[in-house]
Amino acid sequence: MSSKNFNGYKRTKIIATLGPATDSPGVLRDVLLEGADCVRLNFSHGELAEHQSRCIQVREISQDLGREIAVIADLQGPKIRIARFQEGKVILQKGQTFTLDASLADDVGDQQQVGIDYKQLPQDVSADDILLLDDGRVIVKVLEVNHSAITTQVLVGGELSNNKGINRQGGGLSAEFLTDKDRDDLTVAIAMGVDYIAVSFPRDADDIRQAKKLVLEAGGKYIGVIAKIERSEAVADLENIIEVSDAVMVARGDLGVEIGEAELPSVQKMVIHKCRSLHKPVITATQMMESMIHNTIPTRAEVFDVANAVLDGTDGVMLSAETAMGDHPSMVVEAMAKICRGAERNPISQISKHRLESRFTRIDEAIAMAVMYTANHMEIRGIITLTESGSTPLWMSRIRSGIPIYGLSRHIATLRKMALYRGVYPLHFDVTQMDKAKINTKAIDHLKALSIIQSGDIVILTKGDHMGIHGGSNSMKIIQVD
Repeated sequence: MSSKNFNGYKRTKIIATLGPATDSPGVLRDVLLEGADCVRLNFSHGELAEHQSRCIQVREISQDLGREIAVIADLQGPKIRIARFQEGKVILQKGQTFTLDASLADDVGDQQQVGIDYKQLPQDVSADDILLLDDGRVIVKVLEVNHSAITTQVLVGGELSNNKGINRQGGGLSAEFLTDKDRDDLTVAIAMGVDYIAVSFPRDADDIRQAKKLVLEAGGKYIGVIAKIERSEAVADLENIIEVSDAVMVARGDLGVEIGEAELPSVQKMVIHKCRSLHKPVITATQMMESMIHNTIPTRAEVFDVANAVLDGTDGVMLSAETAMGDHPSMVVEAMAKICRGAERNPISQISKHRLESRFTRIDEAIAMAVMYTANHMEIRGIITLTESGSTPLWMSRIRSGIPIYGLSRHIATLRKMALYRGVYPLHFDVTQMDKAKINTKAIDHLKALSIIQSGDIVILTKGDHMGIHGGSNSMKIIQVD
């Protein structure tokens, strides 16, 4: 493993969505080299065989690079969409009437009407409801509902093409969050060996509990479940959703449509803050570097967007079409990594008063907090934490700091999950065959061999008296490297 993987490395993790653009020879490797820590397989697009092939490539390249990369399978969720038009699209005029008809054939839409994939929509809406089509580019008001037909008046006109999404302003659509396709995809993703399953459109904590049960039943004991916050109902049950999830994603596309663009920034900040307070990783997603799908540099607004998410404390920032379909995927990752590093140099990113007044209920949690307080008040080169489950480095990563946290574990699943945690760098290290009296020295030597630390550096090391037991971290030691 090259020392370039760690020296001067950013703390905020980048999630790159894979797609046709990253299938070109050498592109995926360049994306990982430029700073992608996790990859996303978007099950809304592409064939299962393509996702399987991409997952295999990630594992092969990451092994060659000596880095563990987290693979996220993002389920599609319910298709709440219009059907298709005879001519592929129409132009709707402000003031005209337009009908959404669940009984209409899928491909006979015209200027006056179109079918809908989500057949329960007429039961979910009533007169005066506002529906947003194509992420709010076209807005209609419900005039009346007559059996399968929803008659609307166009408030904001424009082009409407095949298969565009439907949102109800304020939320409230009853579509189940997991479709039959999602259940099939979930089973395939677990068999592929992904590290996280991202669940689309959960309404409340019970939806996440159900998803976690399905993951366990499919053999995904060590797979984390990410709750995508994209419904207004999810915002209302936010704290409970965070509690039962392994990570959370602020999915700003559909969420912005449902709650309104003006409310989105404050909700994003609230989600990040609550996730950090409740010790859960959080990803900020959607249109972060959208202009770089084709451009070679980001807009200033995009620079500020990414930087503000970093300053707020997000664990990860996500790229979607920018890397999946864009003209230069590795260039956009390189640009995003530079923005992350720039924001992380701000003192706001390195100073924390989080939990100074808190009481701790677990010994390993107290150790993690004591380490971070000490590290932030001494000249510490790095924090070395020997971990089974990854809990101790996760707690540490909730505290703002400029000091790198090296999570050493023998478990591949733990290493890959830690790839999402802000400021945590996973390293493979198996203590089971070591003399207990020499574990500290071996861990120090391991980091010296990687040129991460050197003689004279001061580091903090944490471990448990009984190695190999989850939740066993009960000691910290301040060590000057020989």
